[in-house]
Amino acid sequence: MPLQEKIMKCFDGKVVRKDLAFLIKGGLPVPTFVLEYLLSQYCASDDEQVIKEGVEQVKQIIQENYVHRADAEAVKGKIHDCGKYKIIDKVNVFLNEKSDEYQASFANLGLSGVPIGAKYVQENPKLLSGNGVWCIVSLGYISGEDVRVRWDIQTLKPIQISNIDLEYYIAQRKNFTTEEWIDFLIHTMGLNPEELNRREKFITLARLLPFVENNFNFVELGPKGTGKSHVFQDLSPNGVLVSGGDVTSARLFVKMSGNREILGLVGYWDLVAWDEFEQQKGRSIDAVLIDTMQNYLANKAFNRGKSTHEASASMVFVGNTKHTVPYMLKNTHLFESIPVAFIKGAFLDRIHLYNPGWEIRMLKKGSFSHGYGLITDYIAAVLHEFRNQDLTNWLQKYAKFDSSLSERDHLAIRKTFSGMIKLLYPDGNITDEEAYELVDFAAEGRKRVKEQLYIIDGTFKLEPAVFQYINLKSGEKTEIETLECVNFEHSTPLVLPSNQKSEIGQKEQESKVPNAEKKKIVLQEKRLPVRMGQTGISYETLFADYLKGANKIVIEDPYIRTFWQIKNLVEFFSMLEKTRPVEGLDVHLITTKDETEEKINRLLEDLEAIKSDVSNVGINFTYEFNEFHDRCIKTDTGWIISLGRGLDIFEPCDKFSLSALDQKRRKCKDFSVIYSQGDPDKLP
Repeated sequence: MPLQEKIMKCFDGKVVRKDLAFLIKGGLPVPTFVLEYLLSQYCASDDEQVIKEGVEQVKQIIQENYVHRADAEAVKGKIHDCGKYKIIDKVNVFLNEKSDEYQASFANLGLSGVPIGAKYVQENPKLLSGNGVWCIVSLGYISGEDVRVRWDIQTLKPIQISNIDLEYYIAQRKNFTTEEWIDFLIHTMGLNPEELNRREKFITLARLLPFVENNFNFVELGPKGTGKSHVFQDLSPNGVLVSGGDVTSARLFVKMSGNREILGLVGYWDLVAWDEFEQQKGRSIDAVLIDTMQNYLANKAFNRGKSTHEASASMVFVGNTKHTVPYMLKNTHLFESIPVAFIKGAFLDRIHLYNPGWEIRMLKKGSFSHGYGLITDYIAAVLHEFRNQDLTNWLQKYAKFDSSLSERDHLAIRKTFSGMIKLLYPDGNITDEEAYELVDFAAEGRKRVKEQLYIIDGTFKLEPAVFQYINLKSGEKTEIETLECVNFEHSTPLVLPSNQKSEIGQKEQESKVPNAEKKKIVLQEKRLPVRMGQTGISYETLFADYLKGANKIVIEDPYIRTFWQIKNLVEFFSMLEKTRPVEGLDVHLITTKDETEEKINRLLEDLEAIKSDVSNVGINFTYEFNEFHDRCIKTDTGWIISLGRGLDIFEPCDKFSLSALDQKRRKCKDFSVIYSQGDPDKLP
């Protein structure tokens, strides 16, 4: 069953087509969860006619009931003339001690001091948070003389789902494969999973961790336009996005009003996200705020006035980077763009996960989902319920980390692992391979923090942490590396110890040594793993040394069909011509036929064109079709290079990008290469 049909079947009435909110929203400053709440009432169908009619109804509701600030006076006039009128606006409530009553203010309508019944506040305490809650309000007007306040809140309903059946949600997980479930969540976030590889999906989903884990401290820095703020602004009514430059200690933690202590944002929301968390000229950070923040990030508590308060709100910091990753690794550090007042070890050591936002490509038209995903408000309620679960002890079933890690390192890894389990495997049904994928991701996110601490604060170097663990299922030892250090290790001497240099990085260093000084290359049997998203890989670095002495090369790859796969084959020939003499070289391709006659004929035309072209440089290219699944390269010198993905090792790249011209710039898929000696006489 196709994924979209499965989504509709398993979550009937709880999904919405994700592009509809964007079609309606236009330039309106309305959160996505507000629009999807309305769409769920009118467009929860896959019938195009029902959707079309529902969209028109929602547009009409927005047009007639949503309060534009510019039309505030006209709306007041409607309320006056009609006696009452239903509006959609952000409502904020405070307690007026002089009159001993709760009073509401309306963000767009511009009204304040409107009495509101205590029952509404008791049922929805977030109205008191100081940041407002989007509501559907029936607002009346009281005419006559001697009326203290003419505005009357007759009904008020926050735009959020009142309750969900979490067990039902968890039970549906069994109907999806892991890949389908991940894509389902990506659709729910409003993005197109077809535009992301698996690692990019993990990085994107990691933005949900502060929603499912209490007191999760999260940082993501990266280029503009990658959707860092979108999740925290539009995905959930349980989180609040604030401008990093406008945060004060009183607003965030506790505000004193006479002898009363009024709890700040952390007391009402699941998470508080600091947007534009970067250095800004002319803005200084209150030292009290930093000290209070440090205590809260570490202990879930803060002191203001005479009392100590506790809260469970996660803290999120998102901002833009000023330089490229290679520049930062070589010249500064990965926290260089945040406010200087926060660049100190005591603060940064409390961060659980540094999400590498630079790995996410800038969002374009095709980046957004056109399929079905859960109603934003529904998934927000699910994520909120998951905060009541603590799965941090699950990690001890799979991995034992090195004792050099601090307790904060261990806690960070456990919390990230716990959150990813809730997101991807809510029913607890997880394979060992899937579990270790999460262990590695969690450990890498914490190591990224620790590596920068060594640069920022020299005291951390006194007790360095070795990020490795014992696989409790196999007994093997696994070392953790951040992908940016694998990709750019030649420019990060402060971060990557010399004894951890990879073979590919060593090969790059050797390429800079004059030919006269190079040692003779000794070919060895070995296994070379390559991570998803890794760069610096090319056919030359992988194959050239093992192919130089061969007179005959056989490529066994069942998938030479698409444009990119055929282009890979051409690039393989280009690598041969560049790295060795090719006059008289025999290259034989064994592949499989495509399904249709039209595609087979097109492939034959392409292969014949390649055959003709490479003959001009002396290569004798032949091919045959056969049914098989293994992927490898064999030579008459006895070397067998086994390839998990054949020649198709790179992620797709834009045809006009520099990556299209330089393999080392491309992101790789995850694969491994095994070099072994075989029988040269058994070549086809």
